Amino acid sequence: MTTAASTLTTPRHRATGTIEAHGLSRRFGDLVAVDDVTLTVPAGRLTGFVGGNGAGKTTTMRMVMGLLAMDAGTVLWQGRPITDADRRTFGYMPEERGLYPKQKVVDQLVYLGQLSGMSAPAARAAIHDHLERFGLADRGGDRVEKLSLGNQQRVQIIAALMAEPAALILDEPFSGLDPSAVDSMADLLREHTARGVPVLFSSHQLDLVERLCDRLVVLARGTVVAEGAVEELRGRGPRRHRLVLDGDAGWVRGVRGLTVVDVDGPVALVEPDDEAAAQALLAEAVRRGPVREFARVVPPLSEIYREVTA
Repeated sequence: MTTAASTLTTPRHRATGTIEAHGLSRRFGDLVAVDDVTLTVPAGRLTGFVGGNGAGKTTTMRMVMGLLAMDAGTVLWQGRPITDADRRTFGYMPEERGLYPKQKVVDQLVYLGQLSGMSAPAARAAIHDHLERFGLADRGGDRVEKLSLGNQQRVQIIAALMAEPAALILDEPFSGLDPSAVDSMADLLREHTARGVPVLFSSHQLDLVERLCDRLVVLARGTVVAEGAVEELRGRGPRRHRLVLDGDAGWVRGVRGLTVVDVDGPVALVEPDDEAAAQALLAEAVRRGPVREFARVVPPLSEIYREVTA
């Protein structure tokens, strides 16, 4: 005779889709924490969610997960209103650790896996695999409180990922991780997106977001100030070119159709008004002598972030 619990299997290959939030708003008294936020987390894409402290990222994520009531707005999953049953197939990692400090790592993860619909044997197999990947294979029998903060973060990540979730909502998942764990985490997230899982994660580490993400949502003062592919957002910045000559580049100050940002000896940083102005500058530089470099300068994500949140 089998029990209900023993018939549960690992919920692998759950149906994935796209998360859409439309017009999310939330007030706390007189404070407007989130104001008409609309964003999309496409299937199979890593979407970075960035903004300063108090921008509204955590509040937005909690509303998407149904942990916080919305004053206004809707959340869609696979093009229809999301349900509590849908959310139970999501992997969620809160910014504040939600682990029981006195409980052993494996015992706790098995319990959390069963809450997600896994059988105990399937949960143990998935836990073993993830502990190995995070270098914690020998710590499964330890109580959580005996682990360093970084290792506790690893366990929290495993809890969110182990049940093959249909979507991932991760609040500061890379906080406290060393470079090796960051790489392991990045590999895991890419494996999930490869099977179509939408991933939304918040982070203050802009260099990490720039390296990992397909898309970006920037929040400031409770509103979305920029959203789109990382390359698309970079393209919105000024069209700057770097010109490197053999001789002094001071003459570029007299060229029409461009703004000179900086000149330092043979190196000039300029903003042409258009492509024709850029080509005219290059032609004049060639006429004057050898040109060592003429290239578009792509602004880093940190610069785009400062511009859109100013």
